Amino acid sequence: MVPRTRRDLNSARPSGATPKSKRGFVWLAVVLGLVIVVGGAAGVAWLTFEDQIRKVMGWEEPNDFVGEGHGEVIVTINAGDGGDAIATTLAEEGVTKTWDAFYQLLLAQEPQAQFFPGQYALRQEMSAQAAFDALQDPANKVEISVLFQEGKSVDQVITTLSEGTGIALADFEAAAADAASYGLPAEAPSLEGYLFPARYTFEPGLDARTVLHRLVNRTFQSLDALGVAPEERHRVLTIASLIQREAGSKEEDFYKVSRVIQNRLDTGMLLQFDSTAHYGYAWKHGERLDGSVFSTTAELEDDNPYNTYRHTGLPLGPIGAAGDLAINAALHPADGPWLYFVTVNLETGETAFTSTNAEHNAAVERLRAWCKETNSPNCD
Repeated sequence: MVPRTRRDLNSARPSGATPKSKRGFVWLAVVLGLVIVVGGAAGVAWLTFEDQIRKVMGWEEPNDFVGEGHGEVIVTINAGDGGDAIATTLAEEGVTKTWDAFYQLLLAQEPQAQFFPGQYALRQEMSAQAAFDALQDPANKVEISVLFQEGKSVDQVITTLSEGTGIALADFEAAAADAASYGLPAEAPSLEGYLFPARYTFEPGLDARTVLHRLVNRTFQSLDALGVAPEERHRVLTIASLIQREAGSKEEDFYKVSRVIQNRLDTGMLLQFDSTAHYGYAWKHGERLDGSVFSTTAELEDDNPYNTYRHTGLPLGPIGAAGDLAINAALHPADGPWLYFVTVNLETGETAFTSTNAEHNAAVERLRAWCKETNSPNCD
């Protein structure tokens, strides 16, 4: 056999596959494999222990945003929420960057801070300090203010509430229809007279029933403060509603009207209040109350449980919302012999209180003369 030369051996290998290049390829594969293995492990470690790795390596990101933030977000602080809960809420809503940012601020700088329940208009990505300052500023509290005056009927009240809160009128009507669920006296036919007249501040998101319940509770609060026993609530509110509608604007007249009511009840006389004739007719026929001081023949003759021209004693229930003055007057009528009264000047509120029918008729003529002179629409 003829031995091969080195050249022969080399020519027998595939082109480009020298021992040196093959070894390099193997080493490259090994290195790449190690990189993949190590890199994968590092990736898992990063995902699992990112915070610890950053801390050890000195790569920690700031845990707080900088500045006043942007946009708007409504944040709710519930009754009883402490720093921990508030810090959690702010972080979850994207107001602060982390729970730590706000909570550590409280521990270090504001340990005595107080927070009040409600909804607040804040911004996204605020610094912890900016968020704290915003929560301490009452101007950032989101509230809805609604005012309704004394003497308004329940229909008028819920219309005002709907317009002020943005809650659908139909929702208020449905909530008001379930009057028995509000803890009213058994003899109360509706929420009439049980929605206390005042200015109320509501938080967004409340439903109609919650709003009405608050007004009813406010009525009970006034009655309780004046020492009215629960079993007397309906009677007192009914009298107070009559006083509220009839007494005009002068405080002393509230107590005089109360006396007229009591004197008539004591003697068995019909109350004969035009306010009850108006209310009863509207209640029975589904109409809205008008502003006239005189009753129509139809109103005077209509047989309904509110018409005190036809039925002795008090009407079925209140005919409107009475305030604290009227409630107090119902409990403390003035001393006097009066059986009649009539407002003889609707602008000044001047009212004549009399003891005889003749005196009363003379006072009514004074009112008619005033109406003719002024052509007031309230006399129509």
